[in-house]
Amino acid sequence: MVEISSFVASPLCGLTLAQLGAEVIRVDPVGGAADVNRWPLTDDGSTSIYWTGLNKGKRSVTADLRSDEGQSLVTRLITESGPGGGILVTNSGGRKWMSHEVLQQSRSDVITLELLGGSDGSPAVDYTVNAELGFPRLTGPINHDGPVNHVLPAWDVICGLYAAVAITAAVRRRECTGAGSRIRLPLEDTALSIASTLGYLTEPQVNSRSREATGNDVYGTYGTDVATADGDQFMIVALTPRHFRDLVQLTDTGDVIGSLERALDVDFSLEADRFAHRSVLNALFRKWFSEHSTSDVSAALAASSVLAGRYRTFDEVVASGSLKTNPLFAEVDQPGIGRYLAAALPATFDGQQYFVGPAPQLGAHTPVTDTSGIEAD
Repeated sequence: MVEISSFVASPLCGLTLAQLGAEVIRVDPVGGAADVNRWPLTDDGSTSIYWTGLNKGKRSVTADLRSDEGQSLVTRLITESGPGGGILVTNSGGRKWMSHEVLQQSRSDVITLELLGGSDGSPAVDYTVNAELGFPRLTGPINHDGPVNHVLPAWDVICGLYAAVAITAAVRRRECTGAGSRIRLPLEDTALSIASTLGYLTEPQVNSRSREATGNDVYGTYGTDVATADGDQFMIVALTPRHFRDLVQLTDTGDVIGSLERALDVDFSLEADRFAHRSVLNALFRKWFSEHSTSDVSAALAASSVLAGRYRTFDEVVASGSLKTNPLFAEVDQPGIGRYLAAALPATFDGQQYFVGPAPQLGAHTPVTDTSGIEAD
């Protein structure tokens, strides 16, 4: 598979397919695409941790994409790469020489996937799509006046994974029918599809109102953040009646909860009632957590069915040593960075964890003069 891309969605598609066993060739303009030096960088500023993370296990070719020679090289990489090749993924569309129609003239079963921004093909990125969709109006403290952006580029990530699924489906279709595919995947449509599926866009249509902001409270059930006597914070969630019963038992609030149910004429075994009266429940439960140490809270939660996690920083996650004992991680020796623990594909197949090697040096596999032996699945 040939990938002409930058930023998150397109490189993540290529990485995912590489982790699934595909041979992926990333093609960049000479000197690198716009993301070659994107933050975070190593302390000396020489290497993009971001770029190497998204391009592990790939081959790297650079070419002058404005020249006939460079375009010919890329075209041959795509169309002459063996029976499993003939695949292009790009977010740099709009160039006639690598359009599906032109590539199809050289290879009838070619598969192309173009990642776009807006649904109409206009430029857009995760942060602009998210702003126009409505999520920043629900994110952040409920007493905050104004939008709050999330820090995870969720739509980019989802779009990249959708792209990998679409390529896999197109390859299977080609195996069955011999036909290629022209796939168009806008970032905006990805976000709209998920927002529709999860009901965010359905509520205003059928209920004539959109979802309310709930801060750190989980919408439609019971879940909130609590602080311990040590100043640590936990996220606790009681999705089921059993979870809630254990939370009541853990906090020794059974008598008060019973009185509240009678006074309010509610049943806290029901998610709707737990959510509707979350403010009074929050005050009750938070009092218990605020009076107990982090170690006591951790032990009590571990002995119960209550879903919980302590809020940590990335530094704390690494310092805990858990990455070293997690089979998802293995050490890589990344040129420009050194040795560190990197994650594999999160899915295992027959108990096997699949790792790819480090990211290549930019242009490490240039020039390519013979594409006959290149397989891209």
